[in-house]
This record gives sequence, C-alpha cells and structure tokens, in this order.
Amino acid sequence: MSTVKFYQSENQVPLEMHKVRIIQKLSLLPVEERLKKIQEAGCNTFLLENKDIYLDMLTDSGVNAMSDLQMAASMQADDSYAGSATFNRVKAAIKEVFGTDNVLPAHQGRACENILASALVKPGQTALMNFHFTTTKAHVTRMGGSVEELVAEKGLKPQSNDPFKGDFDLKKLKATIKEKGAENIAFVRVEAGTNLIGGQPVSLENMLAVTDICHDNGIVSVLDASLLQDNIYFMKTREARCKHMDIKTIYHLLADHFDIIYFSARKLSFSKGGIITSKDPKYTKMMMEYIPLYEGFLTYGGIDVRTMESLAQGLYESLDMEYINQGPEFINYLAKELDDYGVPVVLPAGGLGCHLNAGAFVPNLPHNQYPAAAVAAALYIAGGIRGMERGTLSEQRNPDGTEPFSELELMRLAVPRRVYTLSQLKYVADRVKWVWDNRELIGGLEWVEEPSVLRFFFGRLKEIGYWQEQLAEKFRQDFGDSL
Repeated sequence: MSTVKFYQSENQVPLEMHKVRIIQKLSLLPVEERLKKIQEAGCNTFLLENKDIYLDMLTDSGVNAMSDLQMAASMQADDSYAGSATFNRVKAAIKEVFGTDNVLPAHQGRACENILASALVKPGQTALMNFHFTTTKAHVTRMGGSVEELVAEKGLKPQSNDPFKGDFDLKKLKATIKEKGAENIAFVRVEAGTNLIGGQPVSLENMLAVTDICHDNGIVSVLDASLLQDNIYFMKTREARCKHMDIKTIYHLLADHFDIIYFSARKLSFSKGGIITSKDPKYTKMMMEYIPLYEGFLTYGGIDVRTMESLAQGLYESLDMEYINQGPEFINYLAKELDDYGVPVVLPAGGLGCHLNAGAFVPNLPHNQYPAAAVAAALYIAGGIRGMERGTLSEQRNPDGTEPFSELELMRLAVPRRVYTLSQLKYVADRVKWVWDNRELIGGLEWVEEPSVLRFFFGRLKEIGYWQEQLAEKFRQDFGDSL
C-alpha cells in the first residue's frame, strides 16, 4: 500500500489512487420537500425513491463504482445457457483468489444463504455465529433452526481501542458446542466485517481458531466473505501476523481452513451476484441441486453473464491494496470528523460504513420507539442523506409476539466505494453535527404497518407527536434559504 504524506500535515486526507471519468447528476430537495418525502415513505429510508435523495448511504451493496476493466470485461460475455466461457472465467478468478475449484453461482448473497440453510439446517438445530445478519437469521429460522450469537464482549462496546471487535468468544463457542451437542449444531458461521455491530473485523488468528474448534467437533465451518476485502485491509494494517503477508496468501489460508465460503458479489468484487465455493467437492455436491431449483443452471445461477464477467475482474482487483483501502480509509475519515465534533460513533471505525451510536444520540428514546430509525429520518430531513437503521427495527419479533431489543442501536452511513468525494463526506459530517446539536427535538416512531419478517425492508411507521415538523422548522431558521 502506498504511503503519501502531505507537506502541510493539517491538510492530510485519504488520497484516492483512481480518477473519476463518468458522473451522475444529483439533486437536493428543499427541507420542506424532504419532510414530506420521509413521511410518505413511512419514516422508512428503504421506501424513499432515489430521485428524492442527495447522498445515498443506505448500503454499499451493489452500488459501488466499477472499474474501467470491469466495464470492459462485461463486453466479452458468453451467454450460452450451458458450457459458458464466462462461467469458466469466473471459476478461474475464484481459483486465483481463493484457491478453490468447486464453485456454485447464485443471484446474490442471500440466495447463497437460502441454499446453505436448505442444505445444512434441520429443525431444532442451532447455527452459531459471531453475530447474525438479518437475512441469514431469517433463512435459518425458516428451516426450523435457531441462531445463537457468540461475539466477544468487546464487540458490543460502541467505543474501544480493540482492533478486532468482530472476534468470536472462543470459550463460549466451546461451551455452547458441549452444552448443545455437536450433532445439534447446523454450522458455525464467521462473518468477516461483522455488519450489525459496525462493520467490525475478525482477526485471522480468531478465524483459524474457530475452524480448528469446528474440525475437532465435526461441525461445518462457514465463512461469510461478503465484507472480506475490508476485513483483510484491517488484518494487514492491525494484525502483526498479516503485515507482511500478501493478500492472496490470506485468502488462500482462509479457504484452506473453512469448509464453505460464500459471499455477496454486490460487496466483494463491486458487482452483483453471489458465490458459494469450497475446497471439498462434497459440500458443493450437497448444495448443487438447489441451484437449478432456485437460481438457474449451474453455469450462471441467476446472474446476468455480463455481470459475471465484471464479478471475475472485480475479484482479481480485490487482491490490490490500492483498490481495497479506499473504503476503510474514507470511512475512518468520516468517523474521525464526527468524533472530533463530539458525535457518538462506533470506534475504531470498521468497514462498510460509519455507524452512529443512536442509543447515545437519543438516550431518552426507548428501544420500542426505534431510536436508530428516528435518527435516520432526522438526517434525511436535515440533509437529504439516506442512512440505514441497524438496531431494534432490524430485529424480528419472537414467535410469541414479544420484541427482542437490539444490544446496539446503530444508524449506518454506508460509504459506497469510489462513489462519493471527500467534499460530500464533509457535507455529511456537517449535517450530522447539526442533527446532533438539535437532538433534543428528535422523538420516537411507532408502527403503522409491521410485516412479520424483515420488517425493516418494507414496514411503515409514523412520528410520535410532531417532532419532524419542528426539526424542519429549526433547519429553516438556522440555514435560511439554503437547501
């Protein structure tokens, strides 16, 4: 990774090792229109229309900027239904990056989760994870299983100096296997760049220790590698063992130890689609039948062939530190700006995005008034910025109708790779600071329409009281005729 120091140290910023050649026009609605749009969307940022958004920081999934070589690669696609040369190029890229030969394509990451759950989970079994992801948990419970989270205690502390807050608690993992019995464990899943606790990385040492425990107990080990390139950046910069290892060596070492690796190519490779891969063909053989059943033929799995070509090129680029460092460094820049302003954020900054600690932002709001969603709605009103609730709203109710409260109430500001400039991130920091300074105006939310599964995607809420109108009025007082 290149080191570029500025002569005037006060001007030091992350320096991009790419140039921008295509642009897309953005628009910023007046605050009165933003108030109207968030209320029409049921105070759910997922239901906002893109035309009404200035900066879309909902997710980094499928919205990253592709490279010129990825775009060029898409033009050589072979759209044969079977025997496709495009699929062979994808397999070659997987072989180069992970060192694995057995590859199953699916249309995206959650499709991989569906296939994994269908093949591995039996009713009454438990899947053990450092932390759950929303769709992963939904697929496990759909099959009659349950999920147990075993992240180390440090992972639930919003601010600390620990570099690897996504680590498994190894003692708890061993104890849980002993308590439940290995035959009752469907699989153990390690999520690189643990999404719901702030994109926090897992150390290489911890990952390998988890696989050793799995192998000793005859349990399938699974790596969700969707955010692996961010995680590898942190391994390279925070873990002494990895400092002098090349990136490909780390990928191969992980593939040597995990039984199954899957990922969303909307994140890893900056394209779209999903991949399941393994060194041992017995795992892909047991899942193979689900591909034509749910996805498409084995050579495309529901992915457009042009996208598959971009996926393959993007995997090669994930071996280049100059490509993978841009996201974490921009995220760290934004987190530092906000921390300097006194805004409560998750530290150290992880991958995927900058996470506001909504529990500390609006501490008087109870979990069942959805503080992270309220902060997300407030930020859209203040700046036309779309973030994502990652707290209690992202949970799903228990079978008896009770509501589990999230251990962390986070509002995520994802940073799509190579999409936004530093000036736009400074605008985000400025608007977040304004919301922070006016946080006493933020009230809670209550349900209007609550789906039973994945409610955060398409549920509708409304403000409790009239706090959103008051926030818009305060914005106009402070900013005059500014957008």
